[in-house]
Amino acid sequence: MSLKKKPVNGMKDILPNEMVIRDYVIGIIKETYRSYGYTPIDTPSVEHIENLSNKQGGENEKLIYKILKRGEKLKLDTAKSEEDLVDGGLRYDLTVPLVRFYSNNAHELPNPFKALQIGYVWRADRPQRGRYRQFMQCDIDIFGDESNMAEIELILATGATLTKLGFKNFQIRINDRMILKAMAAYSGFAENEYESVFITLDKLDKIGLDGVAEELKKNEFEEEKIEKFIELINGFSNDADKTKRILESLAEKLARNLDATIVQNMGEILTNVESAKTDAYEIIFDPTLVRGMGYYTGTIFEIAIPEFGGSCGGGGRYDKMVGNFTGKDVPGVGFSIGFERIILLLMESNFQIPDQAKKKAYLLEKGLSNKIMSDTLSIAQSEREAGTQVLVTRMNKNKKFQKEQLNKEGYNEIVEVWREE
Repeated sequence: MSLKKKPVNGMKDILPNEMVIRDYVIGIIKETYRSYGYTPIDTPSVEHIENLSNKQGGENEKLIYKILKRGEKLKLDTAKSEEDLVDGGLRYDLTVPLVRFYSNNAHELPNPFKALQIGYVWRADRPQRGRYRQFMQCDIDIFGDESNMAEIELILATGATLTKLGFKNFQIRINDRMILKAMAAYSGFAENEYESVFITLDKLDKIGLDGVAEELKKNEFEEEKIEKFIELINGFSNDADKTKRILESLAEKLARNLDATIVQNMGEILTNVESAKTDAYEIIFDPTLVRGMGYYTGTIFEIAIPEFGGSCGGGGRYDKMVGNFTGKDVPGVGFSIGFERIILLLMESNFQIPDQAKKKAYLLEKGLSNKIMSDTLSIAQSEREAGTQVLVTRMNKNKKFQKEQLNKEGYNEIVEVWREE
């Protein structure tokens, strides 16, 4: 039986031309985030299954790749429950491992602590455009800052990063889970009904307002509640000029259900980001933004890039997660860039790396003397030390095709080295 040459479904091989762009993008991300004071850290790919299955990861908890115990501990016939078989799981995001990392190492970290983490995560999801079962995430998080300065910094750093990568006319949408709860309470829904309502509202972009109303009816919510909820969200728009007016109007309607400090906090974030950001993107207050993770406790945000037509990253505040590990709550908030979707858009736009370093290739004829070979290698080494990317390789029989391939790879100078030289 022949072995399978294609990668596992939902995962992909990365060819050199894409890998070059991925490395460049990671470099821009690290450089920009470090300029905002974020410190690189790393966590294991495998996480305790108890941490991944703590009912805070939303739908992602159904997509965990579980790792079975091995050796004598793996006894399928005597196992009384899944706990006897499972040793851990591949992380489905970077937030849960990061919070465990912070809880374990807080005594060695500054306060507040600004973390930068880039790494692969795994979800047993249905593959589609821009969605894989193994994919890269790029996260920045802040622990120990309960003020909205944390949100402002996260949004500005993320916006600056995407701007440096050449993206324009994108939006960073922002909402607060407390506003969502106030909207549900205003409409008459009971507290134990909130999450079901939010799951339906999260589909607004796909099924529209009528679709949201129909799904709420299918879930057997009362007509009066549904009508009041639909009326409340009808007319919201993703328009930067209307953002503050929508917030003010909503605050007035929800006055009995919403703490005024939540509205003030949102207004301050919008005002300060607007005054400091570039013109490449808009900051939008969107009361219909949900975000599916159960661990969010306050502010939530999401990146919308028109060319993709969906979310290209997001995040929010999770002030209760550290307490699950230590028994003492610590403010936490983070923002994640949808790395794979960013790469997809760059590849589709034939993105070219700006100010690319000079690339030079030496093609060596077969049978060169040691003297010529040594001289060529010495010259190549000197050029590398001066900043040139240099390839030294044997000359193929089909030299014309070889040079065409090198040109495609960006080698803008090709030197042929012959025996008589």
